[in-house]
Amino acid sequence: MATGVDTLVTPDLPARKGKWGEERHSPPISESDIRKWAIATYWGQEPPKIYWDADYAKTTKWGGIIAPADFNPFAWPVRRPQMNPAAIAAARANAGASTGPRLTNINGGQVDTYGVPMRPGDVITAKSRLQDFNERQGKFGLMLYIFNETEWTNQKGEFVRRRIATSIRY
Repeated sequence: MATGVDTLVTPDLPARKGKWGEERHSPPISESDIRKWAIATYWGQEPPKIYWDADYAKTTKWGGIIAPADFNPFAWPVRRPQMNPAAIAAARANAGASTGPRLTNINGGQVDTYGVPMRPGDVITAKSRLQDFNERQGKFGLMLYIFNETEWTNQKGEFVRRRIATSIRY
């Protein structure tokens, strides 16, 4: 718990607010990726045919196989992106790991908004930014709410998904 501090807002937060980070690109989505995701998601039951049966999927309004809305084309990276040392030091400082008060970080939840479904062959582009933050008194004392936004589009530039993830520090 952060006690004896006037603010939990670090100098980098206002500077980062609203600025998109570097884009990431998924590998092309395969039917096999979609099928495996659907099997895992619906484990113990047969997944809906729209996710694995090409002949059935052709008869739907989508005209082919689509991925479940929660499908993540970034789930199996060959290489994991590495944070640079300065970013790691800043993250530790922001969490109170190296200096200042000891902070507790908790997941405040997320809200997803969906656009067009992902399909075999799609390459998804993801970008993230610090959407907003606010600080207020709570039952644990001073609390900082941070809202990070991640947006996905496909290779045609069509909106696929937006996630607003909330983290809380106190």
